[in-house]
Amino acid sequence: MVFSSLTFLFAYLPLTLLVYFLAPLRWRNGVLLVVSLLFYGWGEPVYITIMILSTLIDYTHGILVERYREDDRKARWFVGQSVVFNLLLLGFFKYWDFLAAQLDALLGLSLPVLGIPLPIGISFFTFQTMSYTIDVYRRDASVQRDLISFGAFVTMFPQLIAGPIVQYRSVAKELAHREHSAIGFALGARRFTVGLCKKVLLANAIGTLWEECLAAQGSGDLTTLGAWMGLFAYGFQIYFDFSGYSDMAIGLGHMFGFRFPENFDYPYCAASVTEFWRRWHMSLTSWFREYLYIPLGGNRGGTAKTLRNILIVWACTGLWHGASWNFILWGLYFAAWLILEKYVLRGVLARTPGWIKHTYTLLVVFVGWGLFAMEDLSVCGQYLAVCFGQGALWDAGDFFWLRSYALTFLALIIGATALMRRSWQRLPERAEQVLTPILMLAGSVICTAYLVDGSYNPFLYFRF
Repeated sequence: MVFSSLTFLFAYLPLTLLVYFLAPLRWRNGVLLVVSLLFYGWGEPVYITIMILSTLIDYTHGILVERYREDDRKARWFVGQSVVFNLLLLGFFKYWDFLAAQLDALLGLSLPVLGIPLPIGISFFTFQTMSYTIDVYRRDASVQRDLISFGAFVTMFPQLIAGPIVQYRSVAKELAHREHSAIGFALGARRFTVGLCKKVLLANAIGTLWEECLAAQGSGDLTTLGAWMGLFAYGFQIYFDFSGYSDMAIGLGHMFGFRFPENFDYPYCAASVTEFWRRWHMSLTSWFREYLYIPLGGNRGGTAKTLRNILIVWACTGLWHGASWNFILWGLYFAAWLILEKYVLRGVLARTPGWIKHTYTLLVVFVGWGLFAMEDLSVCGQYLAVCFGQGALWDAGDFFWLRSYALTFLALIIGATALMRRSWQRLPERAEQVLTPILMLAGSVICTAYLVDGSYNPFLYFRF
């Protein structure tokens, strides 16, 4: 079940809110746990057992780390057990088939390819629970002894499927006591509606162009202009798809009294690749920085170790997104650009006009999206070759696409900047009060009409 489905919007969410707010305060974590398990099990009931097992393992290991805190060796042992369990869980379901295929190709080992469906959201909730025991060991978080509250944290449906990755310490106080107010609920509903509009009206609209460009690639009709339009279409689709989902998750968190971390900060306004990754999927980049890059030594210990650490982190970042060589190459591609900016281009970029820096950043990022989008490396290589001049430069079909999607691209470009937010903030308070419910209602009605009428409603991050 996705947030942009009619089932969620008109059945699951209203019923969940009704049950949640009718329940006494002391029962609400329990209600949240039950409805979240129902949400998770909607499509894959069998995987509820994995979710429950993961919750129990990390709950007990948090207590064990706290109990043996004075014996550092034992405490480290239990932290290690928690980390190994989560990595094995993630590795088996997400990477076993990939590993088996590679070992068979390299060494002739006939390991079985199981073809097990990937549990939804496993990359997100394993990282959350793993960071909990680490934080308890570091004394960055207090141990949670209430199993229901801990279970509510792990399974919390707003951020369960695709983040943002919420660290336990950031919501620990709200699990114990959180305030519910009409203002907070209204802010959450507004944020949710904005995210829904981004997903349904922008991401879905431009995603069809990416599909057309892939079809043209398959038929051998793709041109350089068409290929670049396709890359920009996919780049905008994944941004509005994922940032829209994050907005919906953060909005739902507000409705239930939680404050989730921001996940995007207008990344396409960045003036360098380094800045882009400070603005894109911020909860993931901060997780890798805190739990992998810094423990590896970060930028301490000299240039060679820093380069090693960057390469490790970005290879893992790529692999986190999927069990395929294109994701690993995508991670290493960005590692190379980050290293270049850190050691070679820093001075050059400091002297470069802003518009050139923005253009350079967008070109690097959108070429990267080509690596990200196409798992078949031969298809990816052919596509990118067309981008850089192999074949015809343009044809009549490209100009048809340009005319058809011109207004959509304009809306995407405006939506990817802070222009709308700044304009909204300049409105008088009374105008904002009047316009907010009108725009929310209009956006909800239009999105509903689109969902009723259309069949194209993918969610790209479901596969991660």
